[in-house]
Amino acid sequence: MLLRTPMAIAVWDRDLRCVWRNDAARALQHVFPYYQVGRALSDLEPGLDTRGARQAMLQVLADGVPRIDREAHWTSPGRSEEHKLSTSFFRLEDADGRPVGLCSMVLDIGHSHTRDRLTLLHEASIRIGSTLDVRRTAQELADLAVPALADYVTVDLAEAVLPGAEPLQRLEATEDSVPAFYRAGVASIHDGVPESLWERGEAVFVPPSSPFTMVLDSGRSHFEPFLDTAPGTWLDRDPDRAEIIHAVGMHSLIIVPLKARGDILGVAVFVRTDNKVPFAKSDLALAEGLGARTALSLDNARQYTLERTAALALQRNMLPPRLTGTGEVELASRYMPSDLHDVGGDWYDAIPLPDGRIALVVGDVTGHGIHAAATMGRLRMAVRTLAYVDQPPCALLNHLDDMLVRLADESADACGARLGTAGATCLYAVYDPATGRCRLASAGHPPPAVVHPDGTVSFPRPPTGTPIGLGFGMFDSLEVDLPPGSRIVLYTDGLIETREADIEAGIDRLGVALAAAARLPLEDFCDAVVRTMVGGGAEDDVALLAAQIRR
Repeated sequence: MLLRTPMAIAVWDRDLRCVWRNDAARALQHVFPYYQVGRALSDLEPGLDTRGARQAMLQVLADGVPRIDREAHWTSPGRSEEHKLSTSFFRLEDADGRPVGLCSMVLDIGHSHTRDRLTLLHEASIRIGSTLDVRRTAQELADLAVPALADYVTVDLAEAVLPGAEPLQRLEATEDSVPAFYRAGVASIHDGVPESLWERGEAVFVPPSSPFTMVLDSGRSHFEPFLDTAPGTWLDRDPDRAEIIHAVGMHSLIIVPLKARGDILGVAVFVRTDNKVPFAKSDLALAEGLGARTALSLDNARQYTLERTAALALQRNMLPPRLTGTGEVELASRYMPSDLHDVGGDWYDAIPLPDGRIALVVGDVTGHGIHAAATMGRLRMAVRTLAYVDQPPCALLNHLDDMLVRLADESADACGARLGTAGATCLYAVYDPATGRCRLASAGHPPPAVVHPDGTVSFPRPPTGTPIGLGFGMFDSLEVDLPPGSRIVLYTDGLIETREADIEAGIDRLGVALAAAARLPLEDFCDAVVRTMVGGGAEDDVALLAAQIRR
């Protein structure tokens, strides 16, 4: 790190003799000749006055107080340009606190623009990858680099990085043009981006023997400070791009591979048009630094998207494809994954039982991701099995509690620490049309809602036991009347809980929403309730199960 940093770092002994320097200090030796190992500031150099530097460094040696961002101006002998330097000094001490020398750190802020480049890289660490969205991350790079580095920037990604993208192999290719990427980000100093042949989301075609394909094959950047547009180049096979290049005056080009963990995810293209200064090697290094940061963010977003897609598919496959009601009970349900987190373990089910009874269940596995979805699937199958053997609500929750404890014990490591087994909340209810009563039991779950025939809403609260998976197994039940025309609504906490309000406030809001939708048909009723409670996006997964007792 010390050797490669763009900051010039040197170590001096107590006689102010240079004893070590890094590569950046060696590069500044023509500006400051004392960056030579063995040379002291007391050595005279024609045309240079080191009295101010010596005084500052001796003061640091004496009092140990660092001098930070001290501005200095140097003009090298025989050169006309003046260099403005930002210098900092701090003392080096031995184990007993005695000074043994000092360290100098210098930035050439007036000639090499190092400070501007470091500032841009710092901005990149903040602005690029602000979300786990691949397309937004690509656009963030383009927006940051224009106009700070280039006049026109594109970010083109491989199809594997973009969720839902059509395979490029299905697109028509020719000898002179093959589909290589999808455009994910683009920015320009010109309104309307006249330099771009493709919009964001469209496939990008390139000639087989172009710099773009060479970057993909080699994994190395393409640096062309003076863009060659003469006949006989690869542009002969890409007349549309050649026409654009001449029309907007593209004259300098950098193509950087977006590479992370050994995979090339795409390319970032930097072009200058109105800025007549060609790209320099330092610009290439900056572009590669921006590309490296972007590639890591893209790879994180890709991994997150893949896991979220797999977890969502797993969960949707484990939820009931359709609900089977009875002659006395009509059912409807809704599930909405979170917009802010990985897919969770929310689930619901309705299980017809003998004698016309029906079991209703809703639960919420702690955690998110594939593991939570898999645990949800286990619990749902266990609930169905226990329901079919006619376990009452309290006993069923006890069995679930024991099952999760056993699973946790089986997954324990050699030291006995449990690995990866989640707990869950659950509400289980059995409705008997012969009596018109419903027996409920809860394992740490929010209470159900009952919408009465007159449109009023109540929240019967069964004794709330601990969540299943803790091993306490203390559950009790409650019976409620469900007359014809009433509805019972089971839900998970994502429907009622927000970052601004607790669950009780959410229950109050839910009561108002249920009462307002009480006269709607059951399917419309569910839509209205979800829309009122969470709008178009949920902070956490939402599961809703509604049952109407027919007249």
